[in-house]
Amino acid sequence: MLDRSPVRRDGGTARALRDTVAFAAGIERLGYHRFWVSEHHGVPGVAGSAPTVLAAAVAGATSRIRVGTGGVMLPNHRPLVVAEQFGVLEALHPGRIDMGLGRSVGFTAGVREALGHGKEAADDFGAQVRALLGFFAGAHRGVHAYPAEGLRVPPFLLATGSGADLAAELGLPLVIAPVRGERALTEAVTRYRDGFRPSEWAREPYVVVSTAIALADSAADARRLLVSEAWATVYSRSHGVFPPLEPPGDILAGPMTGHERSRLEETLDGQISGTPAEVADRLGTLVAAAGADEVLATTAAYDQSARFESFAALAELADLRTLA
Repeated sequence: MLDRSPVRRDGGTARALRDTVAFAAGIERLGYHRFWVSEHHGVPGVAGSAPTVLAAAVAGATSRIRVGTGGVMLPNHRPLVVAEQFGVLEALHPGRIDMGLGRSVGFTAGVREALGHGKEAADDFGAQVRALLGFFAGAHRGVHAYPAEGLRVPPFLLATGSGADLAAELGLPLVIAPVRGERALTEAVTRYRDGFRPSEWAREPYVVVSTAIALADSAADARRLLVSEAWATVYSRSHGVFPPLEPPGDILAGPMTGHERSRLEETLDGQISGTPAEVADRLGTLVAAAGADEVLATTAAYDQSARFESFAALAELADLRTLA
């Protein structure tokens, strides 16, 4: 599961972070294999700005589930510091930490300036990943990333742009979402598998497909669970700000342009929702198209209890109890 620590209209950032930690404990009880957190800066609707700090809190509140990032945006940081942070996490929680890495930079010019890294920082992503992995291997003369050096923290590469090709070149597991449709997803995964070079991190290709998933007793109720985040996404594209989540009823009854309503429906259609039987069918199609080894699910519903029920239904659908 991926949790972006969404802020809700009736809460604040502190509550969003506490909700993430509490949700992780519940997700662990359901039998899920991983719980990942994300990195966003200057976003009113997302509280998760420091993923390694939040991952530490999640790992401390759980005992079995793997904890990681989906991901740390490497262009925003120095590889040495990232290696040290994950080294600390792995030292404190051995065998439970994942290192998901992405190449996105700050969403706005102001955020990028505050971070001290412009858009061009993403162009050096490959070199940054190599440098980061080198610190775990002790490959930098005269500089040692303690306590990371010598530890093994599984890296995952989030596919944006040429991310699939870089993951293949470096021999890393790939995390990819069907944002441009199933055909583009299949093509990217095929390139990844065809170009994969075995490494010390992975001997064979490994694909994690990421998507929003919602289950409920009816297709309408399940789709409704996804409205809040889908609308925040649509709103951000037209206003430049990803807002706190609002109740789906308020969104659907509120003012919306024809273009915004069309974009909302388009966004919802690209996600997976429905009854357990319907989700099983659509998820099976997506897994087959991606040749996925694993699914990374996310649902940022406004109603936390309905959100948990959705993940419980998904766990039952996948029979995660046999994997726990």
